Amino acid sequence: MNIFYNSLKCLVFLIYWLLIANITFRILIKRRSIASSMSWLLIIYIIPFIGIFIWFFFGELYLGKRQKKIANRIWSISNIWLNELKSCKYIFQIKNSEVATSLFQLCKHRQGIPGVKTNNLKLLTNTKKIMQILIRDIYLARKNIEMVFYIWKPGGIADDVAMALISSAKRGIHCRLMLDSAGSIEFFRSPWVEIMRKSGIQVVEALKVSVFRIFLRRLDVRQHRKIVLIDNYIAYSGSMNLVDPYLFKKSSGIGQWIDLMTRIEGPIAATIGIIYSCDWEIETGHKILPQLPHKKILENKYNKDSSIQVIASGPGFPENMIHQALLTAIYSARNELIMTTPYLVPSEDLLYAICTAAQRGVKVSIIIPLCHDSILVKWASRVFFSELLEAGVKIYQFKKGLLHSKSILVDQQLSLIGTANLDMRSLWLNFEITLVIDDSNFGRNLSCIQNQYILDSQLLDKKKWSMRSYWTRILEKIFYFLSPLL
Repeated sequence: MNIFYNSLKCLVFLIYWLLIANITFRILIKRRSIASSMSWLLIIYIIPFIGIFIWFFFGELYLGKRQKKIANRIWSISNIWLNELKSCKYIFQIKNSEVATSLFQLCKHRQGIPGVKTNNLKLLTNTKKIMQILIRDIYLARKNIEMVFYIWKPGGIADDVAMALISSAKRGIHCRLMLDSAGSIEFFRSPWVEIMRKSGIQVVEALKVSVFRIFLRRLDVRQHRKIVLIDNYIAYSGSMNLVDPYLFKKSSGIGQWIDLMTRIEGPIAATIGIIYSCDWEIETGHKILPQLPHKKILENKYNKDSSIQVIASGPGFPENMIHQALLTAIYSARNELIMTTPYLVPSEDLLYAICTAAQRGVKVSIIIPLCHDSILVKWASRVFFSELLEAGVKIYQFKKGLLHSKSILVDQQLSLIGTANLDMRSLWLNFEITLVIDDSNFGRNLSCIQNQYILDSQLLDKKKWSMRSYWTRILEKIFYFLSPLL
């Protein structure tokens, strides 16, 4: 019996160290940031067995086998569609503003198409009004409605959106709804799924979470996009989930979530449509390519001097694209840079770019929530404050709720609005979308919104911050150690 147990121990010991060696090799062979690599190595060596368990859940980016196979072939077919879109030369902007040129060149060379013009843009800030406008557009839809959200929580005005969608489906409008499995767990446990499907709406649970899928793919890769497409002409995108602002996380005590959405009419809807098409195909295996913009679109009187690019991230999409776009935008700033984000856990490159901008005389302001819904992110973000303040960055803490909008404004001209937070998860893991807008009128509107955020915030005092307690600093450093993994 002793021989058996000794043999078993030796076998377990051998398997354990083979796994450790394998993971170590995979960490070293893949080019990661030094901080991230060191964090993973310390976790797997210091925390026996649990470290390996954590690695297999969160250490590598991978989808399910079927989804990965579909994602690998999607872009070959999508590139054919993009080549057809290039023939619609009447929708493309030839020249951009000086501050936007570098970023639009990056997007053109990496994604294959220039910026799109002749779009009508409107910034929306009041969640209830956004929902009311969206409901109106749904009722007026003539052909198709496509939606994707991270969170859809039943209740309140969200149910009114559901009823509008059901009504449109019953009158023959093609309706597709894709929701993240983890974020919309309450929706998928509600009667709304069956009610919608019976009315003809195609409802898809994206990146399903279950015990059986634990070892098949990473569970923390999430569908974080927020998109609405109507009749291949109207598009919504931004930070808003489909929830009633008066009901969502009411018990948390942090107040209402403050969001920002962009409503667009024009040919950019086709570009956003191809992103939705790829997401839909990854989940269902079915392709739904959007229609190409018609030449009649030039007849509208929308601003032909503005230009829009759409950047998508996630498995199967151009790697590190949003991260590169953020860096390019920050380095393009000459006078002013304003950033709003609910989660501030930047990469070393982003932190360096932001500090450098401030040190070369750019007026840099970052607006973040005073109260957070995530303790981990709250403490991890604090460790960056000292370096930012030393560089001359002004940090504003928003007091009237949880500031959930994600926006960047460069020199009152170049705007970035979307779903990506300034953290590792948004930059390198999740399915995200960012609108890049070269338009001075839009920039002025965004500036007014951001300045209102600043008025509703408190400025973090550099001197007071430097006097925080010793134990607070230790706690910040602990979370800093975990920040590459967040």
